[in-house]
This record gives sequence, structure tokens and C-alpha cells, in this order.
Amino acid sequence: MDELYIESSGQGPSFVMLHGWGLHGGIWDDCAPELEQRVRISKIDLPGHGRSPRLRGVADMDALVEIVARHCPRRMSLMGWSLGGMIAMEIARRLPRRVERLLLVATTPRFVTAPDWPCGVDPIVLSNFGAGLTEDYRRTVRDFLALQVRGDERASELLRQLRKRVFAHGDPDPTALAQGLDLLAETDLRENLDQLACPALVLSGERDRLTPPEAGRRLASLIPNAHYVEIEKAAHAPFLSHRREFISAIAEFSGRAA
Repeated sequence: MDELYIESSGQGPSFVMLHGWGLHGGIWDDCAPELEQRVRISKIDLPGHGRSPRLRGVADMDALVEIVARHCPRRMSLMGWSLGGMIAMEIARRLPRRVERLLLVATTPRFVTAPDWPCGVDPIVLSNFGAGLTEDYRRTVRDFLALQVRGDERASELLRQLRKRVFAHGDPDPTALAQGLDLLAETDLRENLDQLACPALVLSGERDRLTPPEAGRRLASLIPNAHYVEIEKAAHAPFLSHRREFISAIAEFSGRAA
């Protein structure tokens, strides 16, 4: 069976964490010590990222949801950031009995703009990143990280952190990176969000340029049992830039959803 790399720690109910495009489960390391005091966290490296191999045939959302869900506990709280949030939404929709709570961090049901969805990234911008992967994928990943921190009050410091961490466990697989960009360009989850039955927390950064807060507000309005939180002066990685506010929002939501 194909295996993904998982790092687990702590005691208590299962709490699974999915990272975003180009990174790996280690991105959660700063907030893990506080979370694992109450739950057993599992940080999964998506296929072709971090210490997980790229898996043949895992190129679309259906296959990605299947392989990630196969590595998850039978019952869990599920948190996803950015692309990881899109995967988390689909796991919760397709396997509702397994997901007790859904935590969606700086994510969106549709990453690119459309006539009826102005709160996203211009498709041309995403296409340019795809073209850049074939020329210099390391530089393309670093440029994408720069977009993630733009607008944050600690942008320079955060960018140094992200650039240091992104290749900490080896280079992400270029084919997996290209497939991830295709997912971001093609996925639109809006029609099925009313099928999400579990309590959900939608958490956005006030200054996020990739998944702007308007996308988070709209996302929360489309999920039947969702609570929306916006962190002031944060961009696309609030769990790094505003860890205290991030952990507080999770604790408050977990108490409310208990």
C-alpha cells in the first residue's frame, strides 16, 4: 500500500493537520506543542511533499482525498490550510461520519477568480507560476511563498521562516507541484458545501492576498454550521505570524463545538 509520511504526538482525541501547496507537515511545528497538550496531532505530508513520495495515479482531487483519508484515524478533527483546506472540505463531505470538527485556515472553495467569484487569484497569475515550474521550480516556490506573506505586519520575518522550512525535508517533487497548481486552478467546491454536516471554523487573515477574507466570509456563509474568525494584520499564514490568536480561536471553537 502506498504510504504517506505522518508525524504524530500528544494524547487525546485525534487532530489531523493538512498543509498547503509546496510545503509539508513541519509547517505546523510552532503551534503543535500547545495543541498536543489537549489532542493527539497527526501532521501528514501530502504526496510529493516533505517526506512523502509522489504517488502514481494521485493527480486529481478524488485520488488525493482517497489516499489522505486512508491515512487518517477513524474519527478526528480535521484542519487544513490553503490547498490542505480544500482537501479537508472534501474529506468531510465524502466521509461525514469520520470528521467531528472541521477547521479551515486561510482557504477557499475556489482559488481562482470567476465572474461570480471575485475574491481569488487571477488565473493568469497561477498560470505563470505553472510555467515557472518548468524553468526553475525552486525559485517559483520561493516566489509563491512571498505572495503568502505579503501584507502581513511581520512579512519579512515570515518569509525567512517559510523559505528556510520549505526545503527542510528535501525538495518537493516538481510533478506533484504542477499537479497541485492544477488542483488550485480547477477546483470549485461551492455547490457541495451545504453537505458539510459537522461544526466548522473558518479562519482568515485580514491581509491575506491569496485567499482574501472575503473568500473566508463567503465560505463560512455556505457551510451550514460554520463560525468565522478573522485575525487582524495577518496574511496567509496566521498560525506562524499570530500564533497566540490562532491557538485561542481553535480553543474557543473546540469548546463551543464540544
